Amino acid sequence: MTGVQEQQYEEFFGGFFFDEDALSKDISLDGLDKELEEHKNYDVLISILANGEKQRDMATMVEGNLGHIEQDLIQDYIKDNDSLVLLHDQIHDCDIVLSQIGSLLSGFQVHIGSLSSELRSLHEKFLDLGVRLKNRKLAETKLAAFVEEIVAPPGLVNAIIDGEVSAYVIGIFSSMRKPGTNIQILQQNLLQKYRYLVLFLKEHGIETYNDVCAAYVDKMNKVLSEDFRVYLESLESLKLDIGVSTDVIGYDANVLDLIPRGREQLRNHHFMFSLGERSNILKEIDQPGLVPCISEANSLKYPYEVIFRSLQKLLMDTASSEYIFIKAFFREESMFYQVFEGPFAVIDENMKLTLANSHDAICLMLMICITKKHQLVMSNRRLPCLDTYLDKALIYLWPRFKIVFDMYIQSLYQCDAKMLWVDGTHPHHIVRCYMEFTASLIQLNAECGDGQLDMSLKRLRLAVDDLLVRFAEKFATQKLQHLFLLNNCDMAISILKEAGEEAKELRRYFEEKLESNLVSFVDELLMEYFGDLIKFVKNHISEDLISYTECPKIADVELVVKNFAVKWRTALELMHNEVVTCCSNFVSGMAILKAAMAQLLNDYNRLSECVKMIPGGSSLNRNLVSITSISYEIRKYSRTL
Repeated sequence: MTGVQEQQYEEFFGGFFFDEDALSKDISLDGLDKELEEHKNYDVLISILANGEKQRDMATMVEGNLGHIEQDLIQDYIKDNDSLVLLHDQIHDCDIVLSQIGSLLSGFQVHIGSLSSELRSLHEKFLDLGVRLKNRKLAETKLAAFVEEIVAPPGLVNAIIDGEVSAYVIGIFSSMRKPGTNIQILQQNLLQKYRYLVLFLKEHGIETYNDVCAAYVDKMNKVLSEDFRVYLESLESLKLDIGVSTDVIGYDANVLDLIPRGREQLRNHHFMFSLGERSNILKEIDQPGLVPCISEANSLKYPYEVIFRSLQKLLMDTASSEYIFIKAFFREESMFYQVFEGPFAVIDENMKLTLANSHDAICLMLMICITKKHQLVMSNRRLPCLDTYLDKALIYLWPRFKIVFDMYIQSLYQCDAKMLWVDGTHPHHIVRCYMEFTASLIQLNAECGDGQLDMSLKRLRLAVDDLLVRFAEKFATQKLQHLFLLNNCDMAISILKEAGEEAKELRRYFEEKLESNLVSFVDELLMEYFGDLIKFVKNHISEDLISYTECPKIADVELVVKNFAVKWRTALELMHNEVVTCCSNFVSGMAILKAAMAQLLNDYNRLSECVKMIPGGSSLNRNLVSITSISYEIRKYSRTL
């Protein structure tokens, strides 16, 4: 505490110290007289100089009193500590409240700024509205005179309502029936001028308006019905007849006609079982329709799906134009269906008659695809006027397609396999028809199908499987049976590859069937040319070459070894020639030969190992053909292939 007191004394007494030792050392009296002169009027200094020792005692007493006062102050501070803490907390709370008030005031400032911006915006809008009001008043002044000039006097209104003007409009309707009249041009260039007149009648002369509507419906119904009837009759002369009921796959009564023309018709893209270039119609879905006079002049004929697309195209374009005109001119959407009641009836009658005599499943499926694509076209045009008609067309087409499809299946089950059987192992033309037909439907199903064909295609595959088995049973040997099935499966795979990824499931089925028949055919082929070797290996030697299924005798082995040594080259050549001749596919023939020769090499290797393990078998070594010689001969045929 002494240091603190001394500091306080220094502050109170101007840095004077009363330490005698300190005062006695190094004190300089230079300038003392000058300082005394300057401070001669200070009472404190005068008292100190006058009293001397008494002032020291007084300073000591003052110092002691200050210490007591300091202790008292500390005690007072301790007593008031809680009050000071409370005061500190209150001051802190006040700081928080003041900070919040500051934030609130800042928010008010921002809000006031935004209000200022809004006021400026409102002021600008007010000025703009003032300009608009001024312009409208100016326009009103100018239009008033014009309206007074164009307002219809009561006499004219009565003439309109009484039908004098409407008779003129109805006369225009009647002119539409003249041959060669372009109705759309007449509607746009002439009738549109009277649109507001007709709407006026709708508001003020409903009876006359109804007469005008009835006259339009009557005239247009007759005109369009006749136009579509004439167009359909012209298209009928362009139709190329592709299929009749006796042309379905395997139909007995027409077999004599179907068999000789099979290959020729497969090259013809109009053939009823093959899609070919007929699929191009789906790429030309929105192209202009046929012009009958031009086609007749060029002697052109078309499958029915081409005619169907042309008819639908004309209907879509005519209906779209008529729907837009009626909606704008009469504001009565229901009038469209009254106008097209006749054309729809003409088209429905023609479709029912055509479908009843149609047995071309490819054509029917193409018509389904065309209709679905036309639904999309109308949807893109945002016109609902043909929704009901197109849905109805699909309702006609799907059942007929399924009926014809069932005819295909039933004809396969009911046909006489003996009558259709051809003495040869190459692919049967009926199987080719089936695969072309299946690939076509798979492509169309991927294009615009909805899954309805999946089960039907499986049923058709089962029917053809049944027919193939019946054909195969007509061959005298199992080898020929497997070869026949193998060739047909190979042909099926080749056709399905052209159908793309959509046919991969069915292609996998025929690949498995091909592999199974290939293994069986190789076994039969080796049994025919190397029968004693194959039988001996199967009966006596296990696959691991360690154990014997039946203990062989040296005499049995000797006969097999010598026979093989004599005929193996000739047998290989004969086997090669037979495979090359009887396989319809070069790649398949190569696969068969490779499998057969690999199996032959493996079996002979097992025989050679068996000879080494039989007691006395070394005597046959001179008759054994080396594996190297056989491999060399096999490689010769591989290079030939």
